[in-house]
Amino acid sequence: QVQLVESGGGLVQAGESLRLSCAAHERTFSPRFMGWFRQVRGKEREFVAVISGTGISTNYADSVRGRFTASRDKAKNTVSLQMNSLKPEDTAVYYCNADGVVGTGMVAYEADFWGQGTQVTVSS
Repeated sequence: QVQLVESGGGLVQAGESLRLSCAAHERTFSPRFMGWFRQVRGKEREFVAVISGTGISTNYADSVRGRFTASRDKAKNTVSLQMNSLKPEDTAVYYCNADGVVGTGMVAYEADFWGQGTQVTVSS
């Protein structure tokens, strides 16, 4: 099991910035992808951003492209989301997601993990 611990949410005004971070607390975890989703109460969880385990490739939802940037620190096994020019419609609970291999050798297995979520609120 891999525990994903998020931090950095909060309340900001429109136009301001926030940075979310997510740390994978398992030294044997080798992620293929790490990313972010968000969910507004009563709506489905939606994709925000993803970055490859190598940190080379990224992809973003159209609604955040150009404003949000995902980055990865392989040494610390973390993923961050820099959110600039925030809008009220960015208000949601943001969830970290990681997909990859846990363990080594004969006991290794592939799995997908979620963080507990962190609230981002953007006031107009």
